[in-house]
Amino acid sequence: MLIRQACAKDAPQLLALMRELAAFEDYLTDFAVDEAALHRCAFGPEAQCRIFVAEAADALLGYAVALSIPFTYDLRPTVRLKELYVRPGQRSQGLGHQLLVSVAQWAMQQGAGRLHWDVLTGNARAESFYRRLGGRPVQKWIAYEMNDAELRQLAASQHA
Repeated sequence: MLIRQACAKDAPQLLALMRELAAFEDYLTDFAVDEAALHRCAFGPEAQCRIFVAEAADALLGYAVALSIPFTYDLRPTVRLKELYVRPGQRSQGLGHQLLVSVAQWAMQQGAGRLHWDVLTGNARAESFYRRLGGRPVQKWIAYEMNDAELRQLAASQHA
């Protein structure tokens, strides 16, 4: 088993894993990532994220996507774990833990002061996994979002 930083040649297998996660989290119909976008966003000269993969016998078994927010209140980056996914048949073998360790090591290299992530409501297995590693739910904040239409409407509105 090898945990390593993903590279451009991983794109086809990564996309398959990403689609599995999208199906699990029920947003597959909105999933728009293709190879060109993945190359541009993850492996191009202006990469927006860092991806780590778990690999065995040239097959990707899981992945983690991390983003760095350059600075916040303490002038240190915040790393956000955007996605962590291990194929169902490969779970409970330590792959998720190893992927998260790689993210944590990268976060430390960035000088990050914290690591944030979200857990899908009702995913008790994920909650248990993160708690075992020292994670805790944040009760202080409530997640909000705007979809594309709401974002466009707000952007087009006039200042009050």
